[in-house]
Amino acid sequence: MKEFAGDRDEVVTRALAMGVTRIISVGTDIASSEQAIALAEKYPQIYAAVGIHPHDAGRVESSYLTRLAELAKHPKVVAIGEIGLDFYRNYSPKEAQFSVLRGQLELAAELSLPIIIHARQSAREMIEILSDWVNHHKDLSGKPRGVIHCFSEDTPTARKYLELGFYISFPGFVSYPQSRAPAVAKTIPIDKILVETDCPFLTPQKYRGKRNEPSYVALTAETLAISLGMPLEKFAGQTTENAQRLFKF
Repeated sequence: MKEFAGDRDEVVTRALAMGVTRIISVGTDIASSEQAIALAEKYPQIYAAVGIHPHDAGRVESSYLTRLAELAKHPKVVAIGEIGLDFYRNYSPKEAQFSVLRGQLELAAELSLPIIIHARQSAREMIEILSDWVNHHKDLSGKPRGVIHCFSEDTPTARKYLELGFYISFPGFVSYPQSRAPAVAKTIPIDKILVETDCPFLTPQKYRGKRNEPSYVALTAETLAISLGMPLEKFAGQTTENAQRLFKF
């Protein structure tokens, strides 16, 4: 994203200094997916996800799935994403969001890639669509299917996603004073939790109001480790193992 145009090398260096060993740069449309791959080619620690974000679903060209399929075959692409539904902003018509989401779900199944799901004020519809997708693809049974990114829903919703084979990922808002995320995290099996930044957004409380960056994922991990009563090293090790299992680094 443009927020990192002036100091991207320094951002990566700071992340490595904080113990971050792998970064997934996530596409939101064709152009940013191509840029994510370019970053992955430049930095050995960076991998890419390619996909059409629901905000951009109303602006895709008819050939978008063909191009995504081409991009997804790059050896450093580890997921289809960020894909999903967003009924909070509604930057794209709902029908376009449904259509583009379903198309990308089928692509992910075809390529045996996990998915990174964005679901904002759309949990009911998302769970229905993912349930249909999982039931249609019996060959996915028992395999990690993807991650619900920036999870901000309640425990019953988390359980529904877990039953479908998804991981739950928490960003920097776990450290916000009124966040319910730490309480929800306590109800999720530790082998199904991931941590993320969603940078440049959702900066942890310590730097809230400033640009978020990958090194700050350590603060999210620390907050959750304390909440779960776990040593940070153990929590970080487990969530790293979870990410490796899902994305097959």
